[in-house]
Amino acid sequence: MSTPQQRRLARSEHARQWFLPLVVATLLLGLWQAWTVIQQVPTYLVPSPWAIAQTLVTDWSLLIGSLWVTLKITVLSFLAATVIGALIAFAFVQSRWIEAAFFPYAVLLQVTPIVAIAPLIIIWVKDPTLSLVVCATLVALFPIISNTTVGLRSVNPGLAAYFQLQRATRWQTLVRLRIPSALPYFFAGLRISGGLALIGAVVAEFVAGTGGTGTGLAYQILQAGYQLNIPRLFAALVLISVTGVAVFACLSALSRWALGGWHESEMNA
Repeated sequence: MSTPQQRRLARSEHARQWFLPLVVATLLLGLWQAWTVIQQVPTYLVPSPWAIAQTLVTDWSLLIGSLWVTLKITVLSFLAATVIGALIAFAFVQSRWIEAAFFPYAVLLQVTPIVAIAPLIIIWVKDPTLSLVVCATLVALFPIISNTTVGLRSVNPGLAAYFQLQRATRWQTLVRLRIPSALPYFFAGLRISGGLALIGAVVAEFVAGTGGTGTGLAYQILQAGYQLNIPRLFAALVLISVTGVAVFACLSALSRWALGGWHESEMNA
């Protein structure tokens, strides 16, 4: 049970974590605005923060539709990477032979640039949305596999010996020992994978280069660059950055909710 002083310190720490970044962001935006005004920097080179904000308002209907497309691909690929990565990690932890045989291919998939294989995936998978989801899933998959595998193997030796002494089955050991021990590693992998899913979605959209309806923010960036509409380009970049921060914040909140009541990694945060 925390004391009132500890609660006040926790609130002060949380306020400082939000307040200081906001101060730095305000200062940087102010310097950026002052520099563009004083130096009279052309908008087609570097737009001011005010010009970007105006573009966000005037082009909101266009940008929000593209944001929804990118966000849909991000969420679908993140969910697919989470399910597939967790299942692969469970398979790896059941047998060292399986891990030794297939883990190098997971590493190979991670180090292969998605821009090199995305055109093939787009050709092979006829549905445009599904092809983008596959590309983004491949980008986001490895952190889930790696972190979950490490977590499932990072069990307390004393507890593992106790489970063996009690003649626990493989399934009981997995559910009651390995999975709880792996949760901090798993949620750390989720935080990494969430950002990679967004990056994969944007990169896949760049490679696909599809136009017309149902296009994401990457297409808006390409079109804005072709048209020298640099404020819209920056506005799309702002939406991508804000989305990435929101994804990370949501996954961090999920981690605190799942681990805050019992694991020291969140209880002492």
